[in-house]
Amino acid sequence: MEIFDYDNILLLPRKCRVESRSECDTSVEFGPRRFALPVVPANMKTVIDEPITEWLAANGHFYVMHRFEIDTLAYAKQMRAKGLFVSISSGVKPADYQVIDHLALEGVGADYVTIDVAHGHAESVRRMIEHIKEKLPTTFVIAGNVATPEAVIDLENWGADATKVGVGPGKVCITKLKTGFGTGGWQLSALKWCARVASKPIVADGGIRHHGDIAKSIRFGASMVMIGSLFAGHEESPGRTVEVDGQMFKEYYGSASDFNKGEYKHVEGKRILEPIKGRLADTLREMREDVQSSISYGGGTRLADLRKVNYVVLGGENAGEHLLM
Repeated sequence: MEIFDYDNILLLPRKCRVESRSECDTSVEFGPRRFALPVVPANMKTVIDEPITEWLAANGHFYVMHRFEIDTLAYAKQMRAKGLFVSISSGVKPADYQVIDHLALEGVGADYVTIDVAHGHAESVRRMIEHIKEKLPTTFVIAGNVATPEAVIDLENWGADATKVGVGPGKVCITKLKTGFGTGGWQLSALKWCARVASKPIVADGGIRHHGDIAKSIRFGASMVMIGSLFAGHEESPGRTVEVDGQMFKEYYGSASDFNKGEYKHVEGKRILEPIKGRLADTLREMREDVQSSISYGGGTRLADLRKVNYVVLGGENAGEHLLM
């Protein structure tokens, strides 16, 4: 198979069909709801918190609340009380089963549950999918993370409604260095590989460095794109604010880092500092405008039209370029 990543791909323009790129529809249907953009901030402690998820839900965006140092049941009740949809994360340990049980027993439920483990192609994930489907049968279950077509097929057969693809391609992930495994450096190719066998939505998770990478993800099969570093570092981001040589930064670290775990054990993440980049709402507005531009370059009027465009693969230092029709 071809091996490439976001920096190795350029999409090819088609004849424009709109008078203004603002006519292009960036919305996406994902599970039981439609959202303004096919992007979601990573469910990481330095990327989102309760106020951010409330704002996202109230303004037509998808979110996934993280599962670290939070009372998930109380959080779900709070979102319900405010008339907002509930989208939470789950692990696969006994305490996670108890959370699902309480959500069911108290009638709170959840619209979306993301089973969020580093290696999602596992029997523990199969058991958790089955448990959620038994206790909360109408909940849309996203399972991951995985890296292969075999894993996508298994998770779908186990009952997952969507699969999250990406093992270690994120900016604060060091999985490939610590373990020798992962999709770091070929995440876009892995996405293409997995999407070919998927019959349900794919969430591309990690490796996004520029807004144009959103369009590339959609082109190669993603329905939703999970983004960490581009959403970290905003004024309202929960990461600690740090000043270095007069410039302000926000702390950003991986969920598998010792900073998040509280101990140095099975560490596959690191900490970096992201320059503060203004307000989250402004970034989402710019993302929407950029995706609209992508759709117009692709000769389309809606997001799905990006799936139809051709692309160029750039070789080493742009040598040996070839067109894939």
